[in-house]
Amino acid sequence: MAKLTEEQVANYQRDGFILIENAVPADMLSQLQRVTHELIDQSRSVTQNNEIYDLDKGHCNENPRLNRIKAPHDVHPVYKEYLRSQSLVELIQPLLGDNIRMNNSKLNAKAAQGGAPVEWHQDWSFYPHTNDDLLAVGVMLSDIGDDDGPLQMIPGSHKEPVLSHFNNGVYCGAIQPDDEAARLKDAVSITGSAGSLSIHHVRTTHGSAPNLGENPRLLLLYELAAADAWPISGALSAFSGMGQQALWDYFNNNMVCGAQSTTPRLRDVPAVMPLPPPTDASSIFQTQSSGGAKSAFDST
Repeated sequence: MAKLTEEQVANYQRDGFILIENAVPADMLSQLQRVTHELIDQSRSVTQNNEIYDLDKGHCNENPRLNRIKAPHDVHPVYKEYLRSQSLVELIQPLLGDNIRMNNSKLNAKAAQGGAPVEWHQDWSFYPHTNDDLLAVGVMLSDIGDDDGPLQMIPGSHKEPVLSHFNNGVYCGAIQPDDEAARLKDAVSITGSAGSLSIHHVRTTHGSAPNLGENPRLLLLYELAAADAWPISGALSAFSGMGQQALWDYFNNNMVCGAQSTTPRLRDVPAVMPLPPPTDASSIFQTQSSGGAKSAFDST
């Protein structure tokens, strides 16, 4: 099993992200790809966004075009199987410790020839916690090159201030593209072959341009937290209306490894609540669109 080297850990701490090539075992990669293509095919009859699919413009029975498969770990067990596999756990424990919880998963299936961009943002703006030992794992289920709308990262941004994600006083889930503090000119593209994965810190500034390639860009994302990082945002829809027992069960059901802590670890980290919300905050695409986020990719 591959494990992070000391150099990779140091690079993550310095840059706020790393790329690990050929990280997914071949048999698991094949299963993840097969199930993903089956889900895309099953979306043909879907005509509007629902609890599973976030549709791209032009989606139809003859030409399924998706922005996202929502919470894939709840849609098919293979996604949760890989999340809890030794091959993945051993890569993230050096960064988050022995007790790790999944906050969410998603599969961005950016459609070919124009799939929607994701505007520049910091994940931390969506879900501040009591400490910032959180990260996202991006699993490449397809080859991703420069034309395919790859993730782009700003090195070192995880150590810098949290930037404004507001437009006219409303949370829009995106940074103003003309904000010089965002350092967008320093962007690094994360490309690689299917089976590679990236890991980025929750405060790392990132985004992705439209997919100009010939095939969907399939990127499975797991949002993970140290188990003693507790959410402080009342805007998290996953916890809306939950009682204490339901919340405790939810946390425990989403443990990746180890045990859920009952003692939040408090750190002096900058945080701004994602409130007031836009009219539609059902996904980052709707948050950025309904919040009036300005696009950094209009000319792409």
